[in-house]
Amino acid sequence: MERFSVSTAAQNDFTIWLMQRKILSLLCAATVLCLSAATLSAANPPHLVFVTGDHEYGSERTMPALAKELEKKFGMRTTVLLATDEKGKHDENYEKNIPGMEALEKADLAIFYLRWRLLPKDQLALIQKYLDSGKPVLGFRTTSHSFHYAKGDESERWNAFGEFAFGTPPGWGASGHTHYGHKSSTDVSIIAAAAKNPILNGVDPNFHVRSWLYHVVPKYPPSGATQLLIGKSINPEHPAVENPVAWTYHTEKGGRSFYTSMGHPEDFQVESFQRLVVNAIHWTLGKPVPKKWPGKLDINVTYEK
Repeated sequence: MERFSVSTAAQNDFTIWLMQRKILSLLCAATVLCLSAATLSAANPPHLVFVTGDHEYGSERTMPALAKELEKKFGMRTTVLLATDEKGKHDENYEKNIPGMEALEKADLAIFYLRWRLLPKDQLALIQKYLDSGKPVLGFRTTSHSFHYAKGDESERWNAFGEFAFGTPPGWGASGHTHYGHKSSTDVSIIAAAAKNPILNGVDPNFHVRSWLYHVVPKYPPSGATQLLIGKSINPEHPAVENPVAWTYHTEKGGRSFYTSMGHPEDFQVESFQRLVVNAIHWTLGKPVPKKWPGKLDINVTYEK
């Protein structure tokens, strides 16, 4: 009987071949998993629900424009709720109705741009249900004074919505919450301690916005907030001090919260503000902020209606 011997070199070659096959199989499996995750993400984009209604800053125009850009350039799914009068006509001045709040039940992020609403209890209950879920929130400018129920009204606690959801003063005039005049504007700068915060990725260290500066200090934002941007009033109508204009916080149930006192229609044309907002949306959703910026967003809304 003949005997065959295998050289040591051949054995080594065979062992290397087996290892290469195993590594290739693992790489293929990892690729399939990554592709499956990407497909699942694309098939289930985050759902953003915008709750709008203000008398002054045109949120019924800026928020739909922002929503459109988020869908087109960032693959998100959006629903925009608008103030609607008794005849079914969209009217930002009508304070008592924003239909469609049921959409919050399936939202991944609720974005509020409200001012002095008087919503019915059933609609407030849907907002409360969302807050109780611990899901994230994002608020613009007048959301600090979203509601203005009369003293003694059973819904009066909602006048402090800005405080318990975003860490703002509990309503207009509360704790000195005011502004420095409609003819003023604001220079904005990154707070040095927050420079590496992902929400500020791509945001210029200094930029200018049309929003007149809101006064919130010294009590707000609260100590648990992380201040990101500071504002200096330009041509104020009365003596002004610097105030934070963007910060992160948390809801009563621990949900991520982002608020900015900016939000004048012309602010949305400022690319640094656009990047701030897009980054904040991703951050509140618990997602990485975009590494690649698609370019200036198409949001061109005037202050005048």
